[in-house]
Amino acid sequence: MFGRGSFNQLGDILEPKRLNTKAPFIFYVDEVFKGNAWLTSRIPLSYNDKVIYVSSDQEPKTSQIDALVEEIILTQKEMPSGIIGIGGGCLLDIAKAVSIMLTNEGKSEDYQGWDLVKKPAIYHLGVPTISGTGAEVSRTTILTGPERKLGINSDYTPFDQVILDPELTANVPKDQWFYTGMDCYVHCIESLNGTYLNAFSKSYGEKAFELCKEIFLSDTLSKEESQDKLMMASWHGGMSIAYSQVGVAHAMSYGLGYLLGTKHGIGNCIVFDHLEEYYPDGVALFKQMKEKHDIQLPQGICANLSDDEFDIMIDVALSLEPLWENAIGKNWKKTITREKLKSLYQKM
Repeated sequence: MFGRGSFNQLGDILEPKRLNTKAPFIFYVDEVFKGNAWLTSRIPLSYNDKVIYVSSDQEPKTSQIDALVEEIILTQKEMPSGIIGIGGGCLLDIAKAVSIMLTNEGKSEDYQGWDLVKKPAIYHLGVPTISGTGAEVSRTTILTGPERKLGINSDYTPFDQVILDPELTANVPKDQWFYTGMDCYVHCIESLNGTYLNAFSKSYGEKAFELCKEIFLSDTLSKEESQDKLMMASWHGGMSIAYSQVGVAHAMSYGLGYLLGTKHGIGNCIVFDHLEEYYPDGVALFKQMKEKHDIQLPQGICANLSDDEFDIMIDVALSLEPLWENAIGKNWKKTITREKLKSLYQKM
C-alpha cells in the first residue's frame, strides 16, 4: 500500500489477520520514535498487543533475534497473530527474522544462507520509515552471527504486506538520507552490471537508477516529491535484486560490518568509493552525488588493522560466493584473491 497518510490504515489491514483475542500483534518499533506521539499514537493496539522499542544503533545480531523469539515464547500464551516492523532496514530485518524463527526450530544462525528455511513464517508486515535499503521488499534479512554476517535468504522471508507512507521519512537526517539512498543506488549498479541480469531485474533496476539520478542530482524536486520518489526507488531497487544479486560493494561491506560494526549504508558508500575498477561509470556518478550533497565519508577506518583482522573481513567477503559470481562471473576466484581484497580494504 502506497501513499501519504497510508500508515493510518494499519488497523484496518491488521484486523482481519487477528487469530483471536489472546494472540497479539507484536510491533517492533525503532527506538528513535519512543515518545514521538505523532507516530506511536497511530499504532493500533488492542487486547494483548505489544510495542517493543528496539535500538538501531547496531545492526541485528542472531543472538538478538534468538532473545526476542525466546521472550515471545516465554511471555505469550499463544502464537502471535503477526509481527510488525516499523523503522529502517534494521527493524524490518528484525521483524522478518523473528517471524521466521517463531515457526522454525533452532537458532537463527542455523538459517544464515540461501533457502534453508523449511516452514512458512507467521504473518508479518513492514512499515519503512527511511528509504533505500530495499528491506521492505527483499527476500533476505541480514544478520551478524558468531561466524559471519549473512542474510536468511528464503521465499518465506518477504513481508506479507508493506505500507509505504513517504510522510514517515520526513525527519531523516541528511547524512542518513544519503547513505541509505546510496544503498538503493548501489543495488541498481550491481544488479544492472551483474552476470545474473535478466529482464525482470533489468526493468526494476533501470527504473530505480533513473529515480536515483533524479533525486540526488536534480534541483527541481520538492522535498515531498523527493520523499515519494526515493521510497519507490527503494522498492524498485529491492525488486531488481530479487531475481539477480548484488556485487562487490555489498560483499566487502559485509566484512566491514562484521569486524568493525560499520552500518550497512555507510559501509556500502565507503567501499563503493574505491570500486572504479569494477563499476567505473557508477562510481563516477556516485562521487558527483557525494560532492553535490557535501558528504564527507569516514577516512582511514582500516588504517590500524592487523593482518588477522584483515583476514577476518576477507573471509566474510569471500564467503558470499553468489555476490562474486554475479559481479565477476563463474571464474571470479581467478581474479578475486585475498591479496586483491586486502589491497582494497587498505584504501578505506
